[in-house]
Amino acid sequence: MIPSAPVDPRRTPRDAVYYALAAGSGLVVGAVGTVFHMAVDGISRWPDLVRAHLDGPLLYLAMSAVAAVMVAAAVALVRAFAPEAAGSGVQEIEGALEGLRPVRWKRVLPVKFVGGVLALGSGLVAGREGPTIHMGAAITKALSDAVGLGTRDTRGLLAAGAAAGLAAAFNAPLAAILFVIEETRRQFPYGLRTYSAVILCSVASAVMAEAINGSGPDMKLAVPDMPLLLLPAFVVLGAVLGAVGVAFNHALVASLDAARRLALKVSPYLLPVLVGAAVGPLILLRPEATFGGEQLAVSLPGLGLPALTLAGIVIIRFAMTMASYSTGIPGGIFAPILALATAVGVLFATLLALAVPMPPDAVAAFGVAAMGGLFSATVRAPLVGMVLVAELTGAYDLLVPVILTCVTANLVAEALGGKPIYEVLLDRTLRLAGTPRHEAPPASEELGGWDERERKTKV
Repeated sequence: MIPSAPVDPRRTPRDAVYYALAAGSGLVVGAVGTVFHMAVDGISRWPDLVRAHLDGPLLYLAMSAVAAVMVAAAVALVRAFAPEAAGSGVQEIEGALEGLRPVRWKRVLPVKFVGGVLALGSGLVAGREGPTIHMGAAITKALSDAVGLGTRDTRGLLAAGAAAGLAAAFNAPLAAILFVIEETRRQFPYGLRTYSAVILCSVASAVMAEAINGSGPDMKLAVPDMPLLLLPAFVVLGAVLGAVGVAFNHALVASLDAARRLALKVSPYLLPVLVGAAVGPLILLRPEATFGGEQLAVSLPGLGLPALTLAGIVIIRFAMTMASYSTGIPGGIFAPILALATAVGVLFATLLALAVPMPPDAVAAFGVAAMGGLFSATVRAPLVGMVLVAELTGAYDLLVPVILTCVTANLVAEALGGKPIYEVLLDRTLRLAGTPRHEAPPASEELGGWDERERKTKV
C-alpha cells in the first residue's frame, strides 16, 4: 500500500482570501520596489555633489573613495546579516521553491534594500530587478508566516512576490508572470489557485508602481518597420548572441569563483574596495562603463558611434559586469544584460550597414532585438525575453524579428552546452553550502513543477 502524503498542519484559506492576500502583497511589493528605485536614482546623483565642490586630482580621489566606501558598506551588510542577499536573489527564490533554501525575510528585506541602494548608487554595473525580486518574495514570505499558510500556498506566494518584484522593477507585469511560468517551471507548484495568485500579485504591483512613478515603458525606443529581406540578419544576430550568452555565463561563474579564492586568501573586502575605487573615476571618464545601463540602452542606438567605439563599449560593459557582480553586493544582472545586448546589437547593425542597405534608424531595431536574444541565451527563457523587451521598449511592431532572435539565441546556447544562469548559480550556492542538489532532500511529491515527471523517470 502506498503511504499517503503527510497532511500539512498549517492553514489553507479559502480561494478568495488567498487571492486577496496575493493582491494586497502585490501592492506592498510595488510600493517597496518603486521606493527602492527612487532611492537608487536619488543616491546615484552623488557624483554631481562631488563635482560641485572639487576638481582636478582631488575630484578623482574623492570619487574613488566615495564609491569604494559605498561598495564596501554594502558588502559588509551582506556578510554580517544576510549572506544570501548577495547577488541577484533569483536563485535563492528558486531554491526556496524547491525547499532547498530558507527565506529569512527579517534579514533579507533590510539588507537587500539598504545594501542594494548603496551598491547600485555607487555606480557598479548591476540591476535593480535582482533586489526587487528578492524583496518581493521576502514580503510574501512574511505575510505567509503571519497568516500561517501551508507549504504549497506559501511557495505559490513566494513565486508571486518574486514576479511582483520584477513587475515593479521594469513595469512589465506580463513578462513577470511569464517569468514564473518559464524560469521556475521545475519548482513552481502549478494550479489554478497559485497561478492566479501570481497574476494578481504582479498586476497589483504594476498598478502601485504606476500610481507612484507614472506609466509607460521604462526604456521607450522608437523603431522602424523591418523589411522581410532583413529577417535573416536577425537570425544571424541571434546566433552571435547565443555564443555571447554562453560566454557570459561561464565568465560570471568564473569571476565569482576567482573572487571567492581572493576573499579566502586575502580579504573579502579587497575586491569590493578595488572595484569601487575604479568605478568612481570611471563615472567621470567612461560613464558608459558604470551603473545598470538602462539609460545607455536607450541612448546608444541614436549616438551614431563608430564600430571601434561600440566594440570598446561591449568589452568594457562585459568586464565591469563581471567585476561588479563578483564583489558580492546585492544586485541583479537583468539590466546589465540588456545594456550589453544593446551594445552588441548596435555594433552588429553598424557593421551590417557597411554591406547591406538599411532603413533609417534600423540600428535601434537590432539593439532591441539583441536585448531579448542575450536574455534568452543567458537566462534560457526566450518567451520571457520576447515579452520583456516589448514591454520595456514599447516596440511591439518588432515582435517577429525579436522572436527570431530569441529563438535562435536559445537554440545556439543549447547547442553550445550552455545552462540557465540561475540554475548554475543555485547549484553553486548549494555546493558551497555543503548541500549539493543530488544530496539535498527531495521536494514534496505534490509540489513539483512541469518537469517533475521527467525528473522522476530519470532518477
